[in-house]
Amino acid sequence: MKKITRREALAGSGIALAGAALVGKEALSQAADPHAGHKMPAQKTPDTGGSHSGHTMPSASTPKVTESNEVYRTPKGNPWYARTVDPVESFAPGEPGKDYTPVVVPNGATAPFNVVGDTKVFHLVAQEIQHEFAPGFKAICWGYNGRTPGPVIEAVEGDNIRIYVTNKLAVPTSVHWHGIILPMGMDGVAGLTQRTIKPGETFRYEYKAVQHGTFMYHSHKDTMTQEGMGLVGMMVIHPRKPKRERPDRDFALMLHEWDIKPGTYRPDTSVSSGFNTLTINAKVFPGTAPLVAKLNEHVRIRIGNLSAMDHHPFHVHGHAFRETETDGGEIPESSWRPETTVLVSVGQTRNIEFIADNPGDWAMHCHMTHHVMNQMGHGLPNMVGADPGALDKAVGNLVPGYMTMGTNGMIGMGQMAGHMDMPENSIPMVGAQGPHDYIGMGGMFTTLKVREKLDTYADPGWYAPPKGTLVRAATQEELDGDGIFIA
Repeated sequence: MKKITRREALAGSGIALAGAALVGKEALSQAADPHAGHKMPAQKTPDTGGSHSGHTMPSASTPKVTESNEVYRTPKGNPWYARTVDPVESFAPGEPGKDYTPVVVPNGATAPFNVVGDTKVFHLVAQEIQHEFAPGFKAICWGYNGRTPGPVIEAVEGDNIRIYVTNKLAVPTSVHWHGIILPMGMDGVAGLTQRTIKPGETFRYEYKAVQHGTFMYHSHKDTMTQEGMGLVGMMVIHPRKPKRERPDRDFALMLHEWDIKPGTYRPDTSVSSGFNTLTINAKVFPGTAPLVAKLNEHVRIRIGNLSAMDHHPFHVHGHAFRETETDGGEIPESSWRPETTVLVSVGQTRNIEFIADNPGDWAMHCHMTHHVMNQMGHGLPNMVGADPGALDKAVGNLVPGYMTMGTNGMIGMGQMAGHMDMPENSIPMVGAQGPHDYIGMGGMFTTLKVREKLDTYADPGWYAPPKGTLVRAATQEELDGDGIFIA
């Protein structure tokens, strides 16, 4: 029998040795040149659109680009930009309470600023942080000014803005001002519009707010990693001369997603689907703070989405709202969309507005069902509806106290968490105790609390429904009277 060589065996089986650790000089040579030792037939490769034949590849050296002597001219004539004043007109820096209603950031903060001459000056520090997603569930993330998302930057149309960015990370970074009309050299795309901000450096971004709206900011260096680690934030530019009355309550919510395996302390930014930690302002329920409003107040909610892969249909209970603005600007009133759910796609912001005329504790959440879970696992056996009695008895003889979980859905996971050991740094898949029963929701879930009488906007506690407005068990007399017969 002919002895088959190693090369013939591999060629015959069609096995590709991708990523294998090859040992020996010949193997290493073949790894570097897959055609080593083979006589390839001479052939002319046609020049197709995807070929580099005939192309001059860019030099490895970095070209030197310097500023020209031209003067930047703000784009002025485009009627599509959201503007209420001439972009070249000068104004005093906008003042909170006077020129705009400051935004409210549940579980977050707005950025402080100094006024130097005619300019608002902000300072962002990119750094590694320890962040708590919910009580008992933490991770080592990256953020700005000690938090993720970073503080909301507020300005007014016509303001001159100067933002210093200090890099305290161990890697280079940059900041992109997502949706902002500005000079190219301030856009923050590492390599393309600027060199990176090296560890220990502080860069100065400066531009004029020539439009109004809801925007975002985020790293534009190794974005999958740096955004995934938490280098994101929101930016709100208020109109200088608003066309409508300002809202009474103006909320800002950043939606984001992470993958943090139970027992670990760092987000896995290589994940491309099935994220297990879905957040509102980097919190999961029950760690999310409620949005509180007085009865009949005009409420605006600004929603931004810098999730890695997932869009979020954000649903508000108890109220119908209007979708009034996108990150591109105001929607004409004639085109306002009446909705109860707004789709916020990756990289988008959406503003919704409504009158809080319905008192109560109303759920607000992403309507993707896996997005209202905490540390949702995958690859689990499907136990829904199974009868585990025999299994529990058999295993119980070996493991006292054993009980099969998942037969009644995932809500039992959260309820049982108080009676069993949990992996280090983990949170039950769903839930928290509510005023009437266990709330089987987690992740991207929070509440809107509307009250007739409020002394402050602190959490007012649970709502007590008026008499006759709380669902209850039906009596037999009621069933008989209404002709309802239950077999």
